[in-house]
Amino acid sequence: MYSYLDKIGNPDDLKKVNQSELGQVCSELREYMLDCCSRNPGHVASSLCSVEIITGIHYVFNTPEDKIVFDVGHQAYAHKILTGRRDAFRTLRQKGGLSGFPKMDESRYDAFGVGHSSTSISAALGYAEAARIKGDGTKAVAVIGDGALTGGLAFEGMNNAGDSQSDILVILNDNNHSIDEARGAIHEHLLRLTTNPSYNKIKGKVWDRMGDGNARNFVHRWSKGVKSYIVRKSGGDLFESLGFRYFGPIDGNDIQQVVDTLRAIKDLKGPRLLHCVTTKGYGYAPAEADPTVWHSPGKFDPETGERIKSRKTADRYQDVFGEVLVDLARNDGKIVGITPAMSSGCGMNSFSEQFPGRFFDVGIEEEHAVTFSAGLAAGGLRPVCNIYSSFSQRAYDQIIHDVALQNLPVVFCFDRAGVVGEDGPTHHGAFDMAAYRSIPNMTIAAPRDELSLKNMMGTALKHDGPFIIRYPRGGGEGVDWRTAPYSDVPVGKGEKLLDGTRVAILGIGPVCNRALEAAETLKAETGMSPAVYDMKYVKPIDTDILAEVADAYDCVITLEDGCAAGGLFGAVAEYLASHGSRARLRHAAIPDKFVPQASRGDLLRDCGLDSESILGMLQEEMKK
Repeated sequence: MYSYLDKIGNPDDLKKVNQSELGQVCSELREYMLDCCSRNPGHVASSLCSVEIITGIHYVFNTPEDKIVFDVGHQAYAHKILTGRRDAFRTLRQKGGLSGFPKMDESRYDAFGVGHSSTSISAALGYAEAARIKGDGTKAVAVIGDGALTGGLAFEGMNNAGDSQSDILVILNDNNHSIDEARGAIHEHLLRLTTNPSYNKIKGKVWDRMGDGNARNFVHRWSKGVKSYIVRKSGGDLFESLGFRYFGPIDGNDIQQVVDTLRAIKDLKGPRLLHCVTTKGYGYAPAEADPTVWHSPGKFDPETGERIKSRKTADRYQDVFGEVLVDLARNDGKIVGITPAMSSGCGMNSFSEQFPGRFFDVGIEEEHAVTFSAGLAAGGLRPVCNIYSSFSQRAYDQIIHDVALQNLPVVFCFDRAGVVGEDGPTHHGAFDMAAYRSIPNMTIAAPRDELSLKNMMGTALKHDGPFIIRYPRGGGEGVDWRTAPYSDVPVGKGEKLLDGTRVAILGIGPVCNRALEAAETLKAETGMSPAVYDMKYVKPIDTDILAEVADAYDCVITLEDGCAAGGLFGAVAEYLASHGSRARLRHAAIPDKFVPQASRGDLLRDCGLDSESILGMLQEEMKK
């Protein structure tokens, strides 16, 4: 089916292709990638734009002996296909299939496991220094996007590399986007490099006076050289001031230019940065036209670009968050919104449009987002900082030191809490309750449905101190939340949802609804029912409920879409142990391991958090 791709099982096979034919290899990579991702959704636009860079790297360097470290890794699909995983690529992000990101135990070509932003330079620098100490001649290459370059860790790595003069090559894949359009001073600097007025003024005067044919082709080739010279003189000094030799910018979607440049700089010594300008979604018109949507478009028709939308059953939690935030902000001019480059993903687009002066997309800078929010709160505003749960881990110190220690009223909304599905272990929000429950002054809540989220947001913005609301990815329970009035959710107080005997279920978050389903089934089958409580808060926890269940029930079961160690299970175990309760304690939660990718439904079943698994646990306990 594919003239070249079918013959390439690894980079050694790629090297047998004539350089003049690499353009066809790149075209086939895109075609295959689109065919697979149209039926098995993944990250499309970012991987399309990096095809030539990845093909060039494997063509010029000696992988896997030479180490290629990708940043985030959602742009690395061509890398997977070229390194012996072409057939397996059809299982990408599926249960038991390939990871959506480079993963060390998946392939020897995956030099470093990734999934979070801005890590590539530091990791590649580690490889470079290891090669120096061992003297084995291994080359280290970091591939980083312009969005990831906004992260402070990237500059920490560059600062160290420039100071140590390590033999490292950083390839900057500059496509003007992260997930949403890139923002910040670094982005603006890179944009100036590629839109320099001196270059455009020269081109404008000359181009329009030239006709078609050889003369214009000559000017086009000449202008590329002029542009490279002007841009380096006007902006490459940013990187050179950090100790890097700057090369570029080059057209990162021109495979011949990529290969020629990599060959020219491959064996140079010291820190080098190659600036490649690419187009996100390159080679596929729908993705080029709307790279934000096509970052992760779901299923689609590869011929027409029509996206195949799944049937909507309930409003997504992120959309509830976005609408509620807008509604609350209409009545409170002190409310401001902060996101580290996840505006569309977290549901803040409407807020950004209606309140542009009160919205801050700070780029992929979670640590800065938190401390910036602390400053806003100290200045008398009411910041709502929305961060994906797993990304909040990157700002753990700032949450403790800059927010909680000073008891500042910052509302953190942790989207994608719990298991997230196909993105896998780098993105599961497993640790937030356990991580933040030990922090003084912190309040941690989890809504069981859309209306609960609405009410918790209203409550949080009245609270005098830091407040975390964590909620899962995807659709809610289908409850009516728009017409219902706001109602306070008393801090530290849970709610009994169902009376029962012998067994008490203490849940937090949407899993409470699965507990109710299991309890109703058990009652229909046996006439017996457990008590079901929605704890609502894991900190402060409702000790009145804990005292009640410790005395009145033979067995207490905790349910949470988070890690058991230190979360709700940990809190309940601590209380029961310290109060001498004889109640048996069981739990269902994310186990003490990094769980792999699968659909969210499959993962909840694997963790025992679906109604059928809960029913099985209840049946066992009711027999005792």
